[in-house]
Amino acid sequence: MKTKILTTDGKSKGDINLPKSFSVKVREDIVQKVLEILKTIQPYGPNPRAGNYSASGKIKHHRHVWKSQYGRGMSRIPRKIFSRKGSQFNWEGATIPSTRGGRRAHPPKPISMINTKRINKKELQIAFESALSATANRIFIEKKYGRIEKFDKEIPFVVESKMVSLKTKEVLKGLKNILGEKVFDVAIKKKGIRAGIGKLRGRKYKKTAGMLLVVGEKEKLKTGSFDVVNVKNLGVNDLANGGVGRLTVYTENAIKFLGERK
Repeated sequence: MKTKILTTDGKSKGDINLPKSFSVKVREDIVQKVLEILKTIQPYGPNPRAGNYSASGKIKHHRHVWKSQYGRGMSRIPRKIFSRKGSQFNWEGATIPSTRGGRRAHPPKPISMINTKRINKKELQIAFESALSATANRIFIEKKYGRIEKFDKEIPFVVESKMVSLKTKEVLKGLKNILGEKVFDVAIKKKGIRAGIGKLRGRKYKKTAGMLLVVGEKEKLKTGSFDVVNVKNLGVNDLANGGVGRLTVYTENAIKFLGERK
């Protein structure tokens, strides 16, 4: 399987052989399984000692017992003693959730947020190759991007490695020539204010994933307009962000590295 190497003008510079991974069968089920396992969440929760004051046990309501609150109409909750005189106490409820400064009733539990799921190496390899293959499959790209109608471009997009040495302005201009105006509009990250009540609940801004540029082992490019990943660090999370068929552009050196990768 071959594809064209494109220059910044959008013209063909020559052909390049694609690795076999670009033509394997796309296993969406395994990709989805791997994405679920790779999910991470920062564990959070209160300090185990928070609100745990040195309060005595539940108040007794027995007759003729020292420290008893029989006949006083006091609730049976742990109380912290401030002072005492004989059998009279000056105290205040503490520790339990219904008291001031007490512990939370059902706090977030950090142990429940630690992902302990595992996946086989072969499944991980199948998922990676499937995600890679989907970036070269017109059906999956059209399915993922509803705004792109009649996707008639030759994929996958492979650009000359010279592009990563250009300035950001020139890189964006080159991508516009390669992708075309409609596809370029989808490729650039966009951030906007969410419609509805969600913006009052910590989800004010909404942003698109944009395209992915995979650069070679010794290539670098810094930009906030789209995601850039070194081919050595390329994974399923990058290629299948939001589902298989992500709009991806590879440099010439990145394709050569993928061909040598086992």
